[in-house]
Amino acid sequence: MSQQRVVVGIDGSVTSFAALDAAAAEASLRTADLEVITCVTDLDEAGPVLRAAVARIAQRHPGLSVTTSAAVGDPAGVLVERGGDASLLVVGSRGIGGVAGLLLHSVSRRTAARSAAPLLVVRGADPRCAHPGHRTGGVLLGVESDADADAALFAFEEAELRGSRLDVLHAWTYRQAPATLPEHGPAEPVRDVIERQARTVAGLPGGLVAPLRQSRPRLAVTSRSVRSTPCRALIEATADAAMVVVGAQLRRGWTGPELGPVTLALLRHAHCPVVVVPLAGGQDRARR
Repeated sequence: MSQQRVVVGIDGSVTSFAALDAAAAEASLRTADLEVITCVTDLDEAGPVLRAAVARIAQRHPGLSVTTSAAVGDPAGVLVERGGDASLLVVGSRGIGGVAGLLLHSVSRRTAARSAAPLLVVRGADPRCAHPGHRTGGVLLGVESDADADAALFAFEEAELRGSRLDVLHAWTYRQAPATLPEHGPAEPVRDVIERQARTVAGLPGGLVAPLRQSRPRLAVTSRSVRSTPCRALIEATADAAMVVVGAQLRRGWTGPELGPVTLALLRHAHCPVVVVPLAGGQDRARR
């Protein structure tokens, strides 16, 4: 079995070093190697950043296996290529590429949409928000459909690895449970049809997680479905979570796959680190 590997992208900014701290902690937790990458316009700029990173890791995580590299090019493209076979890819919420805020609006978005590895986005430099290990809550899993099976598996494994609880949340609105009329016989009252289909939608979390839950009987799991917009429900729930996990629900954009509105909202407003898990087969879905 090949050694697990955690890959982190840094640029020397405060928030990128928060991502470095989180990546080092994640590598230690997984007994994995850590690879630190910096993207620069001139390779001569990379030395001080990488040396500072190595010194920081040696002080905080002595004995952790660390490799470093520098690249000239688009940060998102470099991270996607280098981190494609990683157990986890880690970035900060802003700063990579040398322009404050660029990551949030460009690099993290494009990395999350294209990455073949789960992407941990560390939000801010405050340790209470930056790293899951500094928060007391459990792992929060946001699900929309059966297509989120890989995200569910990742969340279960993370909760088990951390010895924490797993909270599964599915948010829905009536527009996701449209009324249908029968071809024959008397029409069922529209309200009854909506309520019946809403109950079907509300049963999604349990059906998705049941097999995973059965194989982990000691793991504390809660599952609930709420009638609310996914953005509002998930962002509110992140206040009490160590991390939130969602599938990379995509939609087609002019320049390639783009993240849906729920994932983008979490990257901007979540109160905890966000993990975006790629969907099997790269399915295009617009909601999240």
